Amino acid sequence: MRFVPAPANAGIVFQRVDVPGQTRIPATFAHRVDVPRRTVLVNGTDTVDMVEHVLATMAGLQIDNCTVEIDRAEVPALDGSSLGFLRLLTSVGTVSQRELRAQVIVTEDLMVGDENAWVKAFPNPRGQLEIRYHLEYAHPAIGTQEFLYVHSRESFAEELAPARTFLMENEAAALRKMGVGLKVTNQEVLVFGESGPIDNRLRYDNECVRHKTLDVLGDLMLVPFDIIGTIVANRSGHRLNAAMAQQLLLHAKIQTEQVRKSA
Repeated sequence: MRFVPAPANAGIVFQRVDVPGQTRIPATFAHRVDVPRRTVLVNGTDTVDMVEHVLATMAGLQIDNCTVEIDRAEVPALDGSSLGFLRLLTSVGTVSQRELRAQVIVTEDLMVGDENAWVKAFPNPRGQLEIRYHLEYAHPAIGTQEFLYVHSRESFAEELAPARTFLMENEAAALRKMGVGLKVTNQEVLVFGESGPIDNRLRYDNECVRHKTLDVLGDLMLVPFDIIGTIVANRSGHRLNAAMAQQLLLHAKIQTEQVRKSA
């Protein structure tokens, strides 16, 4: 995978350089398809899978215009976090562009989901993006966790980017039985046994809820604008996160204020 600077107003676009025509797949809600446990984008018959951690990094670094060239359907998983993408993009930096960046401003209460799992959006009086996540997991080493994230480049690097995808031991075994992740060890992926991570250590005591917050941030990048509002998520996943992105596009106020940036 290769990150290439893009002109203003290009947005974030994945380009499948391994297929005829080198299909371009914009990172927008209109190109999302519903697939369990990951965010997948499609254009025609070509897809790009597991884009959420790359998109979260773009949000964290305030990168608005970038072409992501990729030579297969699935984004490299790395260690299941955004840390590798963050380090790579930070090493080359960004440049400001003259065109203005549009904002989506939450002006009314919005909700998707039901009483068990939902995402809500509220106006934010401080004029910033905040994400609150409530996690409940029927596992003794995870349990109930809550986290508040106030969006900024510094907060993303320190509080969200290193948080890894997690799964249970039986889930990992089932995936390996299907031939998935055969070359990945428990030292590289956060796999929970009954007493906690197997052959691994948590980067944060509440790493699981931080990673779910990372996923929310990445999925909200399907809105190609800066989001101003408070997002509160309760046991949500990619489907509900994307549903909230759609509601923001339909109901939030759009105005132009901020300066765009490019990778």
